[in-house]
Amino acid sequence: MNVSEIQFSEMVNGFKTGIFATLNEKKEELIKEGRKVYNLSVGTPDFKPAPHVMKAMQDACKDPENYKYALADLPELLKAVQYRYEKRFGVRVETDEIMSVYGSQECMAHIGMVFCNPGDTILVPNPGYPMFEMSGIMAKANLEYYTIKEENGYLPDLDHIPEETLKRAKYMIVSYPLNPVCVCAPDEFYPKLIDFAKKNEIVILHDNAYSDIIYTRKQGRSFLSFEGAKEVGVEFYSLSKSYNLTGARISFVVGNREIIEKFRTLRSQIDYGIFLPIQYAAIAALTGSDDFIEEQRQQYEARNRALCGGLRKIGWNVPDSQGTMFIWAKIPEGYESSADFCIRLMERTGVIVTPGSAFGSEGEGYVRMALVVDEQMIAEIIRVLDESGIFKD
Repeated sequence: MNVSEIQFSEMVNGFKTGIFATLNEKKEELIKEGRKVYNLSVGTPDFKPAPHVMKAMQDACKDPENYKYALADLPELLKAVQYRYEKRFGVRVETDEIMSVYGSQECMAHIGMVFCNPGDTILVPNPGYPMFEMSGIMAKANLEYYTIKEENGYLPDLDHIPEETLKRAKYMIVSYPLNPVCVCAPDEFYPKLIDFAKKNEIVILHDNAYSDIIYTRKQGRSFLSFEGAKEVGVEFYSLSKSYNLTGARISFVVGNREIIEKFRTLRSQIDYGIFLPIQYAAIAALTGSDDFIEEQRQQYEARNRALCGGLRKIGWNVPDSQGTMFIWAKIPEGYESSADFCIRLMERTGVIVTPGSAFGSEGEGYVRMALVVDEQMIAEIIRVLDESGIFKD
């Protein structure tokens, strides 16, 4: 058998590289031409982890015993998550309501298997983070999209999801602050969501990756802060963006103990637990001072104001982000699509942003920009954009 005769699965053959491959090719072309590029397309923090977190990792790496299979979460790690949720959100969680995962993306890719048989239905937002879809694809479930629109504050219209869809749905993925649309949900939304879940017997999976990066109030919220939340679902809490530990791949599933138990059983068939030095780094992060997080949040907020305010001054009406490390903006008039605008923007200015169409059909006509450069670089980007005249064509 030669490679051309190998039969691959329909699932993997259905995966597309799409616009991201095109953007990367264009970026490489510009670099070869000696052009300067400004990459605002990828949400990788440019901040460093806190020194005490790195030290905890380094110290743990010196112990040969820590290179063995972990097999389970350290008791100290579970206590650290308890401490964090109590201190940060005012939520009491028990140790059997917590489990670690290799980042929220890995968690999302596998958790659908806990609930779904082939042909079952899940609810995901449109626009939304692409990994939300993967939870259903991996479980061979049907994807049903609930549309979130700017005029509705990017909140789901729970009252108008078709009844037949609700009867089939096993779970619904919700996330605020929401990547890519960069909005926070008001407190009154969550009790309504919980009542909706109970009424329709739908599990809620709340992705809480950005609760430490918000600009509308001093602190973000946890889904579990609201009465009845543990009865209907779980929350994913990530250390990637709050603590700049993206490469460490450490997140937690917190909430309903029955869901945690079943998910732990599934994952026991897949891996042997989080690398122990990473667990020790997570303990240091979760139990350390919040000063580091707040200082970083303030820097993100300053970047948010600088980029959005600067773009408005040169003719692109971009609203300030409410939360996350991103900006969500309508493309200027005169472009056929968000991908068309992104390519033109890169060719004219070297500025790389992500087309909204990458996040679903309802993202068409928008772009997402990441706040991953400092204010000095933002000022340079604004100058380059202004001099290009791209918003004056």
